[in-house]
Amino acid sequence: MNTENSKNYIAHFHLPGLFEFYEFYRVFLPLFFEHREYFYDWCGIGSIYGAPADCIWGGGRVGFGDNSAGEVTALMEEYDVSARLTFSNSLLRPEHLTDRKCNALCNLFRKGGNGIILHSDLLLRFLRERYPEFYFVSSTTKVITDFGALRAELNREEFSYVVPDFRLNRNFSKLNTLSDAQKTKAEFLCNECCWFGCTARKECYENVSRKVLGEPCQDHVCASPTASEGYVFSKAMQNPGFISVNDIQNIYLPMGFSEFKIEGRSFGSALILEFILYYMTRPEYHLQVREAIYLDSSLDLF
Repeated sequence: MNTENSKNYIAHFHLPGLFEFYEFYRVFLPLFFEHREYFYDWCGIGSIYGAPADCIWGGGRVGFGDNSAGEVTALMEEYDVSARLTFSNSLLRPEHLTDRKCNALCNLFRKGGNGIILHSDLLLRFLRERYPEFYFVSSTTKVITDFGALRAELNREEFSYVVPDFRLNRNFSKLNTLSDAQKTKAEFLCNECCWFGCTARKECYENVSRKVLGEPCQDHVCASPTASEGYVFSKAMQNPGFISVNDIQNIYLPMGFSEFKIEGRSFGSALILEFILYYMTRPEYHLQVREAIYLDSSLDLF
């Protein structure tokens, strides 16, 4: 991309671990806003998303965060960052809507331009009526792999953003047929490591939803040929659906797409840092960011 034109485009990154990595963001956010020279001027933080442990509206990944919701919302307000509650459980029933913990979270986060990521239309109707202050995001757990279905989802006025399945990421001929309004709502999952040929992705998410609800179920067995390796960023970069920094600068932003989601709520914070270094940090400042986050002269790796 021509550097003169690049200033006309801003990529908004949606980062994982609102509750799960509170301690990490407590260090990273002041660094990001006080040292913008460390980071690309064409990128910003669109939101930080997540869910606390034992949150029955949660889904997609099981929440791990133990920090108080009050600490989390105070940190987001301090730096004017949108917080997104990940309420993407796909198997909710009417009796789940009265859950005290989830409603208390909504009451706490309902101010300040925050959002909710969800799957269930039942929950969507409830939240729109009870907590209209939120904006809503259609979850990637819907596994929208059909382009016609994606277009229909983007046309739903209830949603401010829609996260398609990562296997639509590079369908550029069809993506370019979207209207400008549809493009502003499309939010692409950049760093998915899931097997591109997986046919059980929705079942995997449903398994997580059942576990969060406390329903008895067997563990989902991933059929990926490399499932035993777990998440490896270098392997994710070889995924046909991977979106690189160059892709964002030279393809997506010029096409009119500006929303990019980084997965990683179930990973460690060291890997989250690597995502931030790769997607947001100028290479000449990688060391300074590492030093600010964790690196010092007394650190032993082994």
